[in-house]
Amino acid sequence: MKPRRIAELAVLCAVSLIIFIVELQIPNPFPIPGIKLGLANIITVYAVYHYKPYEVVLLVAVRILLASVFSGNFAALVYSFSGSVFCLLGMLLLKRIIDEKHLWLSSVFGAVLHNTGQMAAALVMLQTPSLIVYYPFLIVSGCLAGAFTGLAAQIVSARLKKIIK
Repeated sequence: MKPRRIAELAVLCAVSLIIFIVELQIPNPFPIPGIKLGLANIITVYAVYHYKPYEVVLLVAVRILLASVFSGNFAALVYSFSGSVFCLLGMLLLKRIIDEKHLWLSSVFGAVLHNTGQMAAALVMLQTPSLIVYYPFLIVSGCLAGAFTGLAAQIVSARLKKIIK
């Protein structure tokens, strides 16, 4: 990988970590565990459409590792990785079908897949089948958060295109 590309990915990772840390300061208004906006995923959605798959995987892996260190929540590492695996696989496949003009739609699917991966990890790790009652709430919140982060990523993508030209 070229040094310029590494630098770009490092900047994207830093921006996503800053967004993550700022979002940690916002109290969660919902009593359901796992619901949050996931604003750092704006960078992930952007990266899926502008970088190679292995670069996006590297970016997300580094972000998740550093975010767990910064937040001090190492238990969330498993949930974040499982959700990210589902999300990235789905979004990388959807990239072939959904063009950049509809980034928000890809983000909605990604958020739903992320929540599905997290729920699967929770069911396996905690071995509590009753957790499944949270799943519909996670799906609805994932659709809303995914649409919001996707629209933000679409705006970022359009603005960066203008800057780069």
